[in-house]
Amino acid sequence: MSVKVRFAPSPTGMLHVGNARTALITWLFCRSQDGHFLLRIDDTDRERSKAEYEEAIEDSLTWLGLNWDEKANQKDRLARYDEQIEFLKESGRLYACYETPEELSLKRKSQLSRGKPPIYDRAALELTPEEIAKYEAEGRSPHWRFKLNHAPIEWNDHIRGEVKFNGGDLSDPVVLREDGSPLYHLCSVIDDIDFGITHVIRGEDHVSNTATHVQMFEALGATPPEFAHNALISDAEGGKLSKRLGSMSIRDLRDDEGLEPMAISSLLARLGTSDPIEAFTSLEPLIESFDLSKFSRASAKFDPAEIFRLNAKILHDTDYEDIRQRLQAIGRADIDRPSWEAISPNIERLSDVEDWWKVAKGPVEPIIEEPEYIAEALAQLPPTPWTEDTWGEWTAKLKETTGRKGKALFMPLRQALTGMAHGPEMDKLLLLIGPEKVQNRLSSKKAA
Repeated sequence: MSVKVRFAPSPTGMLHVGNARTALITWLFCRSQDGHFLLRIDDTDRERSKAEYEEAIEDSLTWLGLNWDEKANQKDRLARYDEQIEFLKESGRLYACYETPEELSLKRKSQLSRGKPPIYDRAALELTPEEIAKYEAEGRSPHWRFKLNHAPIEWNDHIRGEVKFNGGDLSDPVVLREDGSPLYHLCSVIDDIDFGITHVIRGEDHVSNTATHVQMFEALGATPPEFAHNALISDAEGGKLSKRLGSMSIRDLRDDEGLEPMAISSLLARLGTSDPIEAFTSLEPLIESFDLSKFSRASAKFDPAEIFRLNAKILHDTDYEDIRQRLQAIGRADIDRPSWEAISPNIERLSDVEDWWKVAKGPVEPIIEEPEYIAEALAQLPPTPWTEDTWGEWTAKLKETTGRKGKALFMPLRQALTGMAHGPEMDKLLLLIGPEKVQNRLSSKKAA
């Protein structure tokens, strides 16, 4: 069977971590099967759907490296939905309901107070022509529900295993609003049929929706696709995601947090699986190792610290030629290969190069707490030209003349030269600072 999948975001907001994970898992499954990926924009909500959100979603997917083979917009398919809706009305699977939201809310509260599940009671099916005429005379417009058969609903889920529902335990879902516009459920099913979708991958919060969708497929004379419902993401303690990272959009993670796309993908692709989380620099290894059976039913824990660890590792492993154009784009064309190799092991985000470049090129405020030792260090500076061996030669001479070793030998030099107690390896950083600035920083507490 040829695999065809879809990712179906609503352009009512930015692409966030949870949806991005679903997009990534769907894409990796598709590419691992040499399948066809459809980007379907679910934009039937005319008031909330915005062109700028659609553009932002596409931009985020492209930045993550998730391409698509085909694109469709639901707003262009309204005539097709109307056609199928009329078929379902004629076949008795859709029925009109006249309750107001307030009346439905009272019904639900009454059922809950009596210890009963809040399932729609199908009162609309008992309405007489006179009662319907009365409601319409009052100006009420009906919403429409899909009539579920009270029969078993079963499927073998690629992640959750065997899933069973009974139609009698579910509320007949509303599929048409009072203004006649269709809701997500029916449009999605019609699209999946028309576009030949073979596998639907989505969050476990859609499991009960899927149960109703199975009967919609059957009512339209189609065989349901295969399903996989991945567990939702929680924070590191198993609670709801905080605003810090998990609730931020992919665009925010890129622009505000300065994250690399592969740091996000490396984490999201392995989150909740039996595979170890590693830092990958391309999607290819993730495609090759992908298998839906590796995903657990347990909630996947999203630890922000993990994504920054991966981000740092990816940057540390990035070759200068692969980063050169991006350095130019942030105004650091003056960072050459030796400079990158000196700085990159100490950055967590690409923007951090600016901080270390300032440490190297100044101005900085030297920390000189042992002036006599620093004066001796100045006197023992090796002659130019300097190489990566210069730091070792210099500190070896100082060890010989002062008897110092370890932290007592190295730390005063680092603080005097950088104004910091940590940073890049000094053998490389010494060359970036250069002889003139080294002499200035050793001989004065003033910025140099």
